[in-house]
Amino acid sequence: MASLLSFDRDLNQVIFEGKNWLRKVVLNRPQQMNSLTHEMVSEMKRVLEEYEVDDTVKLIMLTGQGKAFCAGGDVVRCVQLVSTGHWTLTAMFYRKQLLLDYLIATYKKSLVVVMNGAVMGGGAGLSMNARFRIVTENTVFAMPEASIGLFPDVGEYLGLTGARISGAEMLECGLATHFVFSKDLKSLEDELGEAVYKDASAITSTLEKFNHKPNLKEDSACTRLDIIDKCFSKKTIEDILSSLETEVLSCGGKWMVNAINYMRSASPTSLKISLKSIREARSSTLEQCLRHDYIIVRHMIRRTFNNDFFEGSRAMFFDKDKKPKWNPPRLEEVSEEFVKKFFNDVDNDDDWDNLEFPDRKIRKMKISKL
Repeated sequence: MASLLSFDRDLNQVIFEGKNWLRKVVLNRPQQMNSLTHEMVSEMKRVLEEYEVDDTVKLIMLTGQGKAFCAGGDVVRCVQLVSTGHWTLTAMFYRKQLLLDYLIATYKKSLVVVMNGAVMGGGAGLSMNARFRIVTENTVFAMPEASIGLFPDVGEYLGLTGARISGAEMLECGLATHFVFSKDLKSLEDELGEAVYKDASAITSTLEKFNHKPNLKEDSACTRLDIIDKCFSKKTIEDILSSLETEVLSCGGKWMVNAINYMRSASPTSLKISLKSIREARSSTLEQCLRHDYIIVRHMIRRTFNNDFFEGSRAMFFDKDKKPKWNPPRLEEVSEEFVKKFFNDVDNDDDWDNLEFPDRKIRKMKISKL
């Protein structure tokens, strides 16, 4: 396992550009697909809080350097920390990340996120809570956490299958607000700067000027929302899988085959935790959802009930054999009582802190169909 000590440690992991009315926040770990570290989320949270009370700042743009917007949290670094006895440091990272997500969801100023590349895991947390969410022809969105023993926080189809969708599909299902061709992003930024300088309310009209309605591919899962609704509304993971297997026999579809294969190979515990979390979220506040996320992830990094997160990370990022040995290994062995344990606090542990939020007003968000 690589050492945690590094004499060429990442510098300027986030770049803050611009002045006066328009500021840019640029994730700057292109070689790591802009995967998030504790330093990055801490610095972003601090600077965004400063921008929010700065009267000269009217608009913030969040983007990523290189070919990815953000591929999620730096799992390798998190696993290394826990493996050397520092699970609380990894918990602190997730805590700060969730607080940053909450800040973005309640941000008082206009925030435009440009997702010109891969968006995965924690990158979704940064972007999906923003008011304006721009995608391009280069955007690829996925939440494959269950494949490494973690859990996603999106809808049933994307969360349980790890499916990759394009920018066009994100726009179709409500995960994005605008589709802009990558060649036009610089012009958009320039015009947004001019528009905000003249009239802070001109952001929407400027974005609409560059917005396009791309065509979906014929084999896109978004063209078969009827099947998605039918299969993924089933009560249990087992029922969802059974329904998919019935549908694929009658009408085929590569996306269904991929969904079945993914669910058969992902952590059974993670799949069942994900389904319970997604279903409960629909009747919960944002604060309640983030608190539940924090409780679950702490159980996973502490290995309270099983070792799936570390086994999945080993198979994917360290040994790279892609042959994780899940425990329990089969869906039918993961009981409802076992899953419920991941949602409960540990009351008698001094290191088990709760996630508390400042009093901020929540904006209404459009709910994705997926």
